[in-house]
Amino acid sequence: MIDSFGRPITYLRLSVTELCDLRCRYCMPEEGVCKLRHDQMLTEEEMVRAVQAAAKLGIEKVRITGGEPLTKPNILSICHRVAQVPGIRDVSITTNGIRLPELAVPLRQAGVQRINISLDTLRPEKYAYITRRGSLDKALAGLEAALNAGFDQVKINAVLIGGFNDEEIPALAALTRTWPIDVRFIELMPMAGNRDFGPESYIPVSRVLEKLPEAVSEKEEGVARLYRLPGARGRVGLISPLSQHFCASCNRIRLTADGKLKPCLHSAEEISIKGLDDAAMLDRMRQAIWGKPRCHGALGPLSRSETPRSMNQIGG
Repeated sequence: MIDSFGRPITYLRLSVTELCDLRCRYCMPEEGVCKLRHDQMLTEEEMVRAVQAAAKLGIEKVRITGGEPLTKPNILSICHRVAQVPGIRDVSITTNGIRLPELAVPLRQAGVQRINISLDTLRPEKYAYITRRGSLDKALAGLEAALNAGFDQVKINAVLIGGFNDEEIPALAALTRTWPIDVRFIELMPMAGNRDFGPESYIPVSRVLEKLPEAVSEKEEGVARLYRLPGARGRVGLISPLSQHFCASCNRIRLTADGKLKPCLHSAEEISIKGLDDAAMLDRMRQAIWGKPRCHGALGPLSRSETPRSMNQIGG
């Protein structure tokens, strides 16, 4: 389906849970979030019906997110059923990687083709700090499991934070020399729940190119501008929601775990689909796509996102 600004909307981000086994400082509060009642969350059946409705409107790609989607007890069933929906050609998942040693192979068998792993640092003490409770060894074991499971593509998502990991840009990028993976640097976004970050934390992804002068530009892929280090097996990606937003080419909508369609990540607008029959769900989905805003508001240290939700409540 084409939205009111002429953009083809082909990508759905489906959050299956708000819960997570980590507490990343830019994503959720230290105490976590209040666990909603079961009847407040989308059921597996509603998730699959939502994907079916989206596919009828031209959605071809689904990324399953959270919270941490691998904490969902029925995650394998959800992935398998989503992958079987007619019209869905690409199913991927974003995870912190902690549970991948047990789940990488079953996820691949369930139909997940691509996987993104959140990894902001290669230093154990800094990993423990930014996640509040995580173990770098477990995350790296998850990365190894993903590489061994035979996914079509494995990516690392690194949130770029000034004064925290900007000095690790060369080390993180060097992972592309060792493994056939993409390492994508993403600008920190001023979302609800991450007010602890000062203005110095919000640095542009152009800093990556300053640290990697040898990087050679390649073709863009989605929202990422891609580069390759000489002789590298993988690529370096730059995603710039603040310094160079990509609203004009945005092709996605989001569905939260509690059943709210979000036409734009940074908008406060939400459209509920929970409890609707198929026809009504399809109508709401069409409404969300047609009503997708042209662009989000200004984003920066002093111009925060309009959405009142933290990232784990929306879906990464």
